[in-house]
Amino acid sequence: VQLQASGGGLVQTGGSLRLSCAASGRTDSSFPMGWFRQALGKEREFVAVISQRADKRYYADSVRGRFTISRDNSKNTVYLQMNSLEPADTAVYYCAAGPSGVSVHYAPRSHREFAYWGQGTQVTVSS
Repeated sequence: VQLQASGGGLVQTGGSLRLSCAASGRTDSSFPMGWFRQALGKEREFVAVISQRADKRYYADSVRGRFTISRDNSKNTVYLQMNSLEPADTAVYYCAAGPSGVSVHYAPRSHREFAYWGQGTQVTVSS
């Protein structure tokens, strides 16, 4: 599975961005999909996850109410709509897929459970 993330950029505080992650190879409908981020000098952290059936969605406390994760299995794509962006959201955002062979309702939050990773897209929020 190859993941290609896009949609990052520079935005002012309070602005919005929508990240996309397109999967190729095995269809991403076989996996839960997640977004993680890593700010400069910090560890990678969980942002959001969506189950295969899209019936389970979980968010980090820091983004809940501002970010929305969604997926279009027909397009093998997962999205992250980010609203009310803050300078603290500045980071490289990574999409991830996996694990396989789990319940269609499963939505893990640990990066250790994800088998496939995209290359990352930079999001910078200016104050």
